[in-house]
Amino acid sequence: MIFRTVLFATALAVSCSRVALAGDIALTTLEWPPYSGADLSDGGLSVKAAKAAADANGDTITWTVLPWQRAVQSGLEEDGFLGYFPEYYSEGLTGTCAFSDSLGDSPLGFVERSDDPLEWTTLEDLAAYSIGTVQGYVNTEAFDAMAAEGKLTIEAVADDVTNLRKVAAGRIKAAVIDRNVMEYLIENDASLTDEAGTLRFNDHLLENKTLHVCFRQSPEGLAALERFNGGLAKVGAAK
Repeated sequence: MIFRTVLFATALAVSCSRVALAGDIALTTLEWPPYSGADLSDGGLSVKAAKAAADANGDTITWTVLPWQRAVQSGLEEDGFLGYFPEYYSEGLTGTCAFSDSLGDSPLGFVERSDDPLEWTTLEDLAAYSIGTVQGYVNTEAFDAMAAEGKLTIEAVADDVTNLRKVAAGRIKAAVIDRNVMEYLIENDASLTDEAGTLRFNDHLLENKTLHVCFRQSPEGLAALERFNGGLAKVGAAK
């Protein structure tokens, strides 16, 4: 069941379709705790940051939780939505996304077995291993480019929990994951309870990423982006 949270939302029906009004920013997101999720306090860290930015301008935020690839497609193409979040900044997406200013950081690296650490310095060192990723996620531009060229052995799955299980079982050497996501899942996902001592985060980060709203490259999306960034600036100035 799709979960929708509406805060002081205003709707206008035109030809039976939803149209975003000025001041009403409708976005899609995904289950990606602790950053976003239907059952998280305030919707998660990224949702809380987005709401604060909107509130600073007197705007409202609505968000719909969907599977990731559907969230991306719906946020960019479905009537009524102005974008999706949270998304890593990527030069490769700038033709599609009008990126907001940063909502926060995401320490991206590898989960590994505590008794079988991943030894690596450069991406070329990873070529000897099978590395887990999540289907549709942006990792780093260099990592994704090497994967696309077949220089890395990648096993893509539907979600981070599956990758954590595969690493714990020794089916893959490591998997790309955000450190905060890994820690949250190990602590809160019942299927990973027995793996708390088995898994750990590799000391070498791939990248400390920034998280953003991907607004549509449309007049409505760009107008919402301008308002939203103004709100983010006010929140930052108030800290």
